[in-house]
Amino acid sequence: MSEQIASDQPPKVKTEKELEKERKKAEKLAKFNAKKAKQDSLKANQTANSEKKKEKASEKPAAAPVFVDQTKSGEKKILVSLDDPSLKAYSPKNIESSWYDWWVKEGFFEPEFAEDGNYKPAGVFSIPAPPPNITGALHIGHALTIAIQDSLIRYNRMKGKTVLFLPGFDHAGIATQSVVEKNLWAKEKKTRYDLGREAFIEKVFEWKDVYLNRIKGQFLKMGASYDWNRSAFTLDEARSKAVTEAFVRLFEDGTIYRDNRLVNWSVKLNTALSNLEVDNKTVAARTLLSVPGYDEKVEFGVLTSFAYEVVNSDEKLIVATTRPETIFGDTAVAVHPNDPRYKHLHGKFVKHAFLDRQIPIITDELNVDMEFGTGAVKITPGHDMNDYQVGKRHNLEFINILTDDGLLNENCGKYQGLKRFDARKVVIEELKQKGLYIGQEDNEMTLPICSRSGDIVEPYLKPQWWVSQKKMADAAIKAVRDGEITISPKVSENEYFRWLENIQDWCISRQLWWGHRCPVYFVNIEGEDNDRNDGAFWVPGRDLAEAEKNAAEKFAGKKYTLEQDEDVLDTWFSSGLWPFSTLGWPEKTPDMKTFYPMSMLETGWDILFFWVTRMILLGIKLTGQVPFKEVFCHSLVRDAQGRKMSKSLGNVIDPTDVINGIALEDLHKQLLVGNLDPKELVKATEGQKQSYPNGIPECGTDALRFALCAYTTGGRDINLDILRVEGYRKFCNKMYQATKFVLMRLGDDYVPPATGKLTGNESLVEKWILHKLTVTSKIVNESLEKRDFLESTTAIYNFWLYELCDVYIENSKYLINEGTDAQKKSARDTLYTCIDAALKLIHPFMPFITEEMWQRLPRRSSETSPTIVKAAYPVYVEEYFNTEAEAAYELALEITKGARSLLAQYNIVKNGKIFVESSKERVFNIAKDQESSIVSLIKAVNEIEVVSNASQVPDGCALQAVSPDCNVHVLVKGAIDIDAEITKTNGKLGKLETQLQSIEKTINGKDYAEKASSDAKVLNKERHEKCIAEIDGLKATIANLERLKL
Repeated sequence: MSEQIASDQPPKVKTEKELEKERKKAEKLAKFNAKKAKQDSLKANQTANSEKKKEKASEKPAAAPVFVDQTKSGEKKILVSLDDPSLKAYSPKNIESSWYDWWVKEGFFEPEFAEDGNYKPAGVFSIPAPPPNITGALHIGHALTIAIQDSLIRYNRMKGKTVLFLPGFDHAGIATQSVVEKNLWAKEKKTRYDLGREAFIEKVFEWKDVYLNRIKGQFLKMGASYDWNRSAFTLDEARSKAVTEAFVRLFEDGTIYRDNRLVNWSVKLNTALSNLEVDNKTVAARTLLSVPGYDEKVEFGVLTSFAYEVVNSDEKLIVATTRPETIFGDTAVAVHPNDPRYKHLHGKFVKHAFLDRQIPIITDELNVDMEFGTGAVKITPGHDMNDYQVGKRHNLEFINILTDDGLLNENCGKYQGLKRFDARKVVIEELKQKGLYIGQEDNEMTLPICSRSGDIVEPYLKPQWWVSQKKMADAAIKAVRDGEITISPKVSENEYFRWLENIQDWCISRQLWWGHRCPVYFVNIEGEDNDRNDGAFWVPGRDLAEAEKNAAEKFAGKKYTLEQDEDVLDTWFSSGLWPFSTLGWPEKTPDMKTFYPMSMLETGWDILFFWVTRMILLGIKLTGQVPFKEVFCHSLVRDAQGRKMSKSLGNVIDPTDVINGIALEDLHKQLLVGNLDPKELVKATEGQKQSYPNGIPECGTDALRFALCAYTTGGRDINLDILRVEGYRKFCNKMYQATKFVLMRLGDDYVPPATGKLTGNESLVEKWILHKLTVTSKIVNESLEKRDFLESTTAIYNFWLYELCDVYIENSKYLINEGTDAQKKSARDTLYTCIDAALKLIHPFMPFITEEMWQRLPRRSSETSPTIVKAAYPVYVEEYFNTEAEAAYELALEITKGARSLLAQYNIVKNGKIFVESSKERVFNIAKDQESSIVSLIKAVNEIEVVSNASQVPDGCALQAVSPDCNVHVLVKGAIDIDAEITKTNGKLGKLETQLQSIEKTINGKDYAEKASSDAKVLNKERHEKCIAEIDGLKATIANLERLKL
């Protein structure tokens, strides 16, 4: 009833004040509903996007079709269209096929001469590649050598020089014979003696053919641009002739002589060893080790003390030794001349403990330390390197107590026939029985281990051929001091001088069958029993006929027969002739005239003494010239943890496995092929799991080469991380996709101008990129000339990635799509100039991808090279250098960076609104002129507005200063859900604060300062600082967001 009455009454007229109140309420409600709708929309979009991502993640990408290369071997690669589905993504296997065979067939790697037959006006550049041993396969250290050398070779070839990169292989005497003997025993249970010398050597040649070809295949895979027509092998006919010539000449002038001196002897292999074949193993205390030929382990790291009785006295002289079995070779006991304890014994004798002879007591201040032990030292000149020198100084008797097989010989009396380490036990036991044993104590010692057999190396007296090196060393030192040869890095030069200044004569005899048999003959004179150690009864000969002639002249009127020395020469002797034997020496060949001395020798610093110095010694001695003008010593490759590459650690890397990729299981299988014992196999397997938990990904040759050069900093070691190599594979993909994009932008009908000269139509960004190109070209040329591989690779990488791809290619889209005809042409021409030069710049490091993509580019009419291999290398172009354009466009880039930073900070991913504010006319004009350019570089923005005053910037913007004269503003209010962003940022902040508390708890913990390692302290300090910085940043973001709500 009341409702009816009320409705019949006329409506109340609202006042202006009430109407205004309702209007404001409606507006507020509308804003609330709009905000809620926006939140619901955002939430719906997030949910939809999340679902899409889940669907996308669950969808397995369809496998790309397999690329089938139809190119016949040796022919130019058939370039399939880049639109082909199999070429959608970068694949090293696809890119790197066919090119190498074509390069070789076309002779691109052969030296190119001028029309008159002389070398080209640009000059000559040559490198003799270090010949790898034919004992198995190349490892990652070889790959580093190839990467560095071939980069320099390809660079100099592109510089227009006559270039020779000379390949070859080393017969590796002891290493190869050892491996073949092991193989022979494992497969046939035969020794070399069962076969005889000739048959065994045939067997080794069979091995050589297999493994030489395997190594050659790895060289091809690495893209090494060798002139294969000049390939050499240290045991081939030409090199053998050079070895014989060198030996005969050096024998005839007295440089090679015969002497009975101490050598490193391997009982297991029955041969002398070079120092390089001896590994030094330190044992800290009493240690049992396995030794070839012994069923039980042998004890080392023990110092045994015993007494010598003084003749005609009750006194005893106590000495100590780590090798009691050598007592049979003792020929003196040495004391210091100033030691008051023993002055009364000077010139007296002690009785030998086991043999009927007396031993003199001598004084020697060089070899005796009064403060160490008892101050008395047993001297065994025939079995100790230091004692050998003492024996020489004091004219002591040199007694050899062993046979070649490591048994005690006739000089040991009734103990003859005992094995050397069995004799050790017998000696100690009998010293106890005689009352001469004093005691034993732990003693740290260094054991010489044969790297080929694991045997304990024995200092052993053996008649051998020796090379007198002092005079040659003086000439080699002078050559470097006078600048005829440069050695880098400097640390290697210092080591070179130190080694040559303390050089010892070189034993070149090896008791092997595989190698260059010594071209020298013993003259067996009828009726005479002459000493084979006496060089007077030996004659050299380039062949038997010459030896007969020499013997007839030397022993006229006597009857004799000639017997060639059974020994072969140290492998390093033939390797020492490498820079000139490979050019045809001793003949005066055209190659000797053109390429000798070689331009440079590049190798690892670890063989500076064993190989490099010997090439210099023999080169100067035999040719009268230095063998090369420059020596560059690269680093040694270690694993990511800094450990030396070792089969027993399971971290040895075959470069082919990095190129092709390999599963962890297959890496494990490779270990089974080697000679690891069961314990080592377990250790190596675990090592592989640690180093390569997911196997090794397919990286390709280009990425591997570039990575190895980028790692070359001049330091002593490279800690190779496979993930970094994989990162460069992604860089290859970036280059591949960038070049594809360029080709698309240029179009099929594009014809580049004859030259890259400026036209005057270049936009600011074009001037900027051309400036960057010429600066990069200058840096790369200069750094390669000074062998700075880090600087050269960094400059190229930065140009490709951060300047060409990230800036100019992105920017050119706008110019080519929306510019005037003149702008379009200029942008295309600049794009072509840059991609052409960029491919050429990186070609020395990445030969395959650069040839593949360069062959797809159109050619300038001035370009005559059929291959990028012979194309001209980019150089500094004066007219491209433009610092004004650089500074102007760098400002545009700084504005871009500032805008991107703000957009990312506030999570604005599209339709962003940017205001660039500057009251400076120059800055304002640059920003205004580059509006389109800036927009093209920021995906989240469609337009920007350039203003001259901050008052022109609307409220609700966030600011970032680009420079003192320029600010960037991003409109935040209305672009994002501020409350949601605050919530999200608070969540991140909470996690970081929890993380900070955990770090501080660790740092402030008890005993942290004393017990934590220095590495852990540094890491925790960095984590603490980073965490605080991130927290401060998030708090600032929250404060800004709160301010924007107002």
